[in-house]
Amino acid sequence: MQNTAHIIGAGISGLSAAVRLANAGFKVAVHEATQQAGGRCRSYFDGATNLTIDNGNHLLLSGNSHARAYARSIGTEAGLVGPETAQFPFVDIKTGQRWQIDLGSGRLPTWVLDEGRRVPDTGLTDYLKLAPLIWASEATLVGKSIPCEGILYQRLVQPLLLAALNVDPPEGSAGLAGAIVRETLLAGGQACRPLIARDGLSAVLIEPAVTFLTERGHSVQLGHELRSFVSNDGKVTALNFGGEDVIQLGVGDVIVMAVPPRSAASLLPGLKTPTEFRAIVNAHFRIEPPPGSAPILGVIGGVVEWLFAFPNRLSVTISNGDRLVDMPREELAQVIWNDVCEAGGVSGELPPWQIVRERRATFAATPAQNALRPGPVTALKNLFLAGDWTATGLPATIEGSVRSGDRAADLVLAAKGS
Repeated sequence: MQNTAHIIGAGISGLSAAVRLANAGFKVAVHEATQQAGGRCRSYFDGATNLTIDNGNHLLLSGNSHARAYARSIGTEAGLVGPETAQFPFVDIKTGQRWQIDLGSGRLPTWVLDEGRRVPDTGLTDYLKLAPLIWASEATLVGKSIPCEGILYQRLVQPLLLAALNVDPPEGSAGLAGAIVRETLLAGGQACRPLIARDGLSAVLIEPAVTFLTERGHSVQLGHELRSFVSNDGKVTALNFGGEDVIQLGVGDVIVMAVPPRSAASLLPGLKTPTEFRAIVNAHFRIEPPPGSAPILGVIGGVVEWLFAFPNRLSVTISNGDRLVDMPREELAQVIWNDVCEAGGVSGELPPWQIVRERRATFAATPAQNALRPGPVTALKNLFLAGDWTATGLPATIEGSVRSGDRAADLVLAAKGS
């Protein structure tokens, strides 16, 4: 008899587990509490700009092996587009200076040896000072591991770690920062090519996974919120969705719970989860990017941190954005637009725009909060956890999400084979 894997949550971690288990022969049933799959990685039509936009400008890198393998498994890896080599243009809007970091396409970080390819006005010794991050403990602060000052920090390390950790880098976990450095800057340009879902996150990473599952006879139910587990003898025996909507589990059935930490803690009393979160602010402007605009531009010295060029729009991302979540929307849009004009080479009145403020975008990647991340195994033998907030060894990223889903699925398969 075919066993069923019940996936609670249709975010990217849940969908990656679902696809992996479907390919391994399980019957899969995905249960999503909201009316839309994707969680914090989704697209939607926005009436203010008359465009389909993402709820966040998520950047993938060519070295994100799990995320790329997931996209490959659902037939959409070609939808992740980027330059042939790892080149990142930057602009300092206070000074007007522009430069480009060229990591090349090799497997070693030889770019730091070439003055023309590294950050202007930096020397090799500046990069060597980052070495302590490579072996730092997750319990150590970034600010205690490396000097958080100087040109290299301001022009590369701070923007990179701010985007990855979503906290002010000195207060972040050095171990998590070290994982980012090992998998990007240290891995050479072959791991650092920027990849963007040019047609939108949902079109590349979410909708094809749902289609993949449903076309193979699996189920994806939206608006189907799990209320509680019924357990006996150390295993989940039933799923209670409210009223008479109760699913009894078979002997070999399993559950992967891939929901936000607050929901997970309410479903599993006593579960340790992160308790502090940071906001991310995204803004979208309906305007045709100037010819030759870089797909992604790092911005130093302003409110904007990263500027993305899409067909028909310019979008920005601002991490650690708690300071901006209560600013009046029109005022914030104008402040951001001023930076976009300086950085992106555009001008004119504020075009049609939208601000998306995700107040609880990621857990705060500090040592204290990282210590609260649970592993994938629970006290219930047939229940496993997934999510970017679980202990993946990475900050809250798409790659971390997919890895958590893959890991939960692999544990299910290992338990089945034992």
